[in-house]
Amino acid sequence: MDSNVKSNDGTRIAYETTGSGPPLVLVDGALCYRGCGPSRSLAEQLAGHFTVITYDRRGRGESGDGGPYSVEREVEDLEALIEAAGGSAHVYGISSGGALALEAAKRDIGIDRLAVYEAPFIVDDSRPPIDSDYVPRLNGFLVAERAGDAVRLFMRQVGVPAFFVKLMRFMPAWKKLKGVAHTLPYDAALMQGTQDGRPLPAGRWSDVTVPTLVVAGGKSDAWMHHGQRALADALPNVRLETLEGQNHMVKPKALAPMLAEFFAGDRERVAAASR
Repeated sequence: MDSNVKSNDGTRIAYETTGSGPPLVLVDGALCYRGCGPSRSLAEQLAGHFTVITYDRRGRGESGDGGPYSVEREVEDLEALIEAAGGSAHVYGISSGGALALEAAKRDIGIDRLAVYEAPFIVDDSRPPIDSDYVPRLNGFLVAERAGDAVRLFMRQVGVPAFFVKLMRFMPAWKKLKGVAHTLPYDAALMQGTQDGRPLPAGRWSDVTVPTLVVAGGKSDAWMHHGQRALADALPNVRLETLEGQNHMVKPKALAPMLAEFFAGDRERVAAASR
């Protein structure tokens, strides 16, 4: 079912629900939204267990884009969705969406369980850090209305091979990616201070006390595993898992059982104890 909510600043956030059960909000990473990305497929896999909420992050798809941008406003968008769902919800975030989910979980907005898949933290020298001039160059392309160049710059920064980046402009999704290129600085703001090859900022998520699942793909590079381990070490109530056979482009069918088991955990234990 399609609907929308108004965020604290009046921005309209478009979302849809599928399935039945406790509410679960899925938070996309960079360049993804309901019409371009993995969330709808993952929602279908989880709909038998949860009322799954997929939404277009600010500036993407059918959602508005009130400015200027701030991380706090994206957190308020998520808060509005959770309020519409009844005031509490599970939350899953992938990639930079995981960083957004973590920022939201620091605040008392009704997140009761949290899962993060491969937040792209660069915490050591196992891969080069994001270039220090990345954001200025990105903004320069966007000001010059060179959305394709902005997407290509992002792809190269996150490690997509050059030959694949060249091929992408011939793919059907290229137009959609260019259409949300202006939101790439939003994800850069979310990742600030976590991709420079140094340890994660001390205490940044110490207030995230809800049960949290952190997952890395078994086929992902070492730097990604190091980042997830660093995140797990920074959280007070965490379970760290590896999803064998997967990488950053995780298959919904492979991920869904792990998420369903984690998010259902407390309910199943309580039900078993009451029998």
